[in-house]
Amino acid sequence: MSNKIAILLAVLVAVVACAEARVSQRHRLPSVQPLPRFLPRPQHDVGHRIVGGFEIDISETPYQVSLQFFSSHRCGGSVLNNKWILTAAHCTKDVARDFLSVRVGSSKHASGGIVVRVKRVIEHPEYDESTIDYDFSLMELESELTFNEVVQPIALPEQDEPVEDGTMTIISGWGNTQSVVESNAVLRAANVPTVNQDECITAYTMSPGITERMLCAGYKRGGKDACQGDSGGPLVVDGKLIGVVSWGAGCAQPGFPGVYARVAVVRDWVRENSGV
Repeated sequence: MSNKIAILLAVLVAVVACAEARVSQRHRLPSVQPLPRFLPRPQHDVGHRIVGGFEIDISETPYQVSLQFFSSHRCGGSVLNNKWILTAAHCTKDVARDFLSVRVGSSKHASGGIVVRVKRVIEHPEYDESTIDYDFSLMELESELTFNEVVQPIALPEQDEPVEDGTMTIISGWGNTQSVVESNAVLRAANVPTVNQDECITAYTMSPGITERMLCAGYKRGGKDACQGDSGGPLVVDGKLIGVVSWGAGCAQPGFPGVYARVAVVRDWVRENSGV
C-alpha cells in the first residue's frame, strides 16, 4: 500500500511541474507575434495569399511574378526591368540560389507563362531578420524577359518620395485567402488604403516595431490584407511600386494593418545594384 501511495505522489508532482512549465512558457510569449508572409509559414507572420480580395488576370498586374523554390510557389515579386526582380529579403534569406526561379506572365503560380532561373541574389546589407527591417532583395535573372501584355516592368518612386495617408493601393499575389471557397491557385488582388505612420507605430507597439523603412496599409476593421505566400509581392499606387509585402500580426486582423517595406527609402540602393 505504501508503494502505491508513493507512486501516486510521484505522478501528482510530475503533473503539477508540467502544468507550471506550460504556464510559464505562455507568459513568455509576446502579445503580438508578427509573421513574415512567405510559405511555408515561419515563426513570424510574414505574407499568405490575399485576404478579402478578388481574382484578377495577370494582364492587370503584369509586373507580378511568382518566386519559386524547388518549382513551388514561395513568394511574390515585381519586375523592375528585363533582368531584375525585387522581392523581400526574408523570402531569399538562407535559401539556396540554385533552386530559385520566377514564373512570369501567368495568372497561375503553378502553370503557364515562362519560368526563368535566378542567377544572383542581392539582399539589402542592413536587413535585420529579428526586426524584419530593410526587407528587400534584388534578384538577377539568368536570361532576359521579353515584354508583352502579360509581362511588364513596374515604375519606381524617387528616393524618399512620400506617400500620402489614405492613398488607395492595390496588392496582389497567390497567398493565403483564409477562405475554403477562395482558391489561391489563381492570382488575386485587393485594394487597401495607406495608414498614417504614427497610427501604424501605435498598432505595433508590442511587436519588433515600425521603422522608417516600413509603411502600413489596410482598414481599421480588417478584412483585407496580404497574407502568407504574398511576401515580396507588390504594393502599388497609380502604376508605381511603393511597397513590398513584408509582415503583419496575422492577416486582415482588426487594428493591425499589413506592414510593407517602403521602396522609396532604398531607391538609390536599387539603382546602384541593378542599374534600374
